[in-house]
Amino acid sequence: MSAENKEIRIALAGNPNVGKSTIFNLMTGLKQHTGNWAGKTVDNAEGVMRLKGKSYRIYDLPGTYSLLSHSYEEEIARDFLCFSKPDITIIICDAANLERNLNLALQILEITSDVILCLNLIDEADKRGIYTDSVKLTQILKIPVVEVCAKKKNSLLPLYKAIEEYKKNDNAFKPKYTRETESAINYTEKLLLPYLKRDIPPRTAALSLLGNGYTVRDELTKLCDVGNADAEKLRIEISKIKKAHTGLSDNIASCLILTAEGICNEVVSIRSTRACERDRKTDRIVTGRFTAIPVMLFLFILILWLTISGANYPSALLSEFFGFCEEKIYNFLIGINMNRDFVSLLCEGVFRTLSWVVSVMLPPMAIFFPLFTLLEDYGLLPRIAFNLDRCFRKCGACGKQALSLCMSLGCNACGVTGARIIDSRRERLIAIITASLVPCNGKFPTIISIISMFIICSVTAPFSSILSALSLAVVLVLAIFMTFLSSYFLSKTLLKGEQSSFIIEMPPYRKVQIGKTLVRSFIDRTLVILGRAVAVSAPAGLVIWLLANINVGDSSILSICTEFLDPFGRLLGLDGVIIFAFILGIPANEIVVPIIIMSYTAGGNLTDISDLYALKALLSDNGWTMLTAVNMVLFTLFHFPCSTTCITIYRETKSLKWTGAAIILPTVIGMGICLITTFIARLMGI
Repeated sequence: MSAENKEIRIALAGNPNVGKSTIFNLMTGLKQHTGNWAGKTVDNAEGVMRLKGKSYRIYDLPGTYSLLSHSYEEEIARDFLCFSKPDITIIICDAANLERNLNLALQILEITSDVILCLNLIDEADKRGIYTDSVKLTQILKIPVVEVCAKKKNSLLPLYKAIEEYKKNDNAFKPKYTRETESAINYTEKLLLPYLKRDIPPRTAALSLLGNGYTVRDELTKLCDVGNADAEKLRIEISKIKKAHTGLSDNIASCLILTAEGICNEVVSIRSTRACERDRKTDRIVTGRFTAIPVMLFLFILILWLTISGANYPSALLSEFFGFCEEKIYNFLIGINMNRDFVSLLCEGVFRTLSWVVSVMLPPMAIFFPLFTLLEDYGLLPRIAFNLDRCFRKCGACGKQALSLCMSLGCNACGVTGARIIDSRRERLIAIITASLVPCNGKFPTIISIISMFIICSVTAPFSSILSALSLAVVLVLAIFMTFLSSYFLSKTLLKGEQSSFIIEMPPYRKVQIGKTLVRSFIDRTLVILGRAVAVSAPAGLVIWLLANINVGDSSILSICTEFLDPFGRLLGLDGVIIFAFILGIPANEIVVPIIIMSYTAGGNLTDISDLYALKALLSDNGWTMLTAVNMVLFTLFHFPCSTTCITIYRETKSLKWTGAAIILPTVIGMGICLITTFIARLMGI
């Protein structure tokens, strides 16, 4: 490839929640999900941009506050800048929070001078009365500085112009440290120089080793070509430097903060505005000592009520539609003389299982996820994490676990991956292991159905849906309480250790783009999770049909299994059918109730009874009582995670031990609570 046609590589770096991924989407045309909390982008996203005949490859680095390698995201961003050497690094800053953002910018300038500083969210800064003299900032940092508002059309034109006109820069601003710190840095540079990998700046390597959050040995292996003997020798020498200069990492961080503060004092001016006052007043309510928890509960009850009341009719329509399709497919296959047993397997096993999962999952997800995303985009989720921080800290965990918990409400697997935003490995493992204690979207339909049938069947609409939402909120509070309790247990036993500090972005309240939010949440969340559920439900439907239709003697394999498990089920206040339904429902929680119905009706295939009164009569005829219903809700809430979540846990932890812990913990909790509930009920003669 000629020099003229060479693809230019651009890295987008910045703090979380500065609009970096939005700018990436605008530049590349890719629709990556953007969110209003810290840590949404965890791995590098990549895309291509064409500009005036030139090709640019754009890399969206993880959002991070620092490059001193205290977290997974910081390590990825730092390593990309050091080892991949992008031609241009664009640092996206929030114009309303420049001082905090400059801390990262100064660290990047230590690595490379080929930088463009992009001040985004200029409109929000203006609303809050914050003005930045970008001309003066250019003079101080000696790099191009541009102002944009990524939400507006053609707003990136100044950035595109800066990219087109960019020329290699070797004279950018470099931060200075105290005399003692500079002495330590210089001495470390001399030690490392003979061993450094090609193109690694000696000063960057020295700063990383003196100020990083990992072990010196890990960093040496990454930055230097050294054998074990030399690595140990260097480790000892660097440890001596750290001991001789007490608080070296803190001094490095302090100098960067003071430098950023000094620059901002020269270029930033602030005046009070109505928007600032409005945000402060809202925060007094949303994060207030006495109002925060009630406001959070009200919002969740509202979302749950809208989900419950809005999902019933679409679910019924989808069920009728799929029933019609099944009949037509069945008649067509019989009409072409296909084997009846094989047709039954396809239609009454695989297709009916898929139909049930889609009918039950799609409507509530299509309502829940957009509403949840609106809270996210408005800026409420970081405040929920802030409100729960004190509770999680008392449990020996991290406040960021609240964000993972919120994501688990949609899908436990999403909650597991969402734990990546937690810096400490110990606290990240606590969040991963406890993620499935929160009811996911697959558990909600079962819980709602049982509550509706046995608790509020006599209540008329619209009070029935309100009472359902309140009952579901109580279940949710129980799940959160058990998450706290389990986190405390893990932090005192398997995962002892020191707590990390909790830093989370508190963004301004933003006007949400409802249309984009609806489309994005439906595509990025609803369809992705639905597709995953459908993928595991198809083979599950085949297995269930075979178990119900293959006989050993006079009984089907399904009947033999349920009878074998019945004594254990009775001990938990359930029965063998329910226990076996949960085992077969490992691929997807949504198919537990259909399996129960199929077993009770002995029909050999999944049956959809959409009328709750008819379903209650069926369950009551098979021995269900109020105690059975309560234990069913409790065991639905607390049992082993689905296969998708288990696979995700293993991928995140790379450990069978922690995957096993994540499976055993909720199962033991569920069985324990059911045992206690059953014992108390029988003691009282219920």
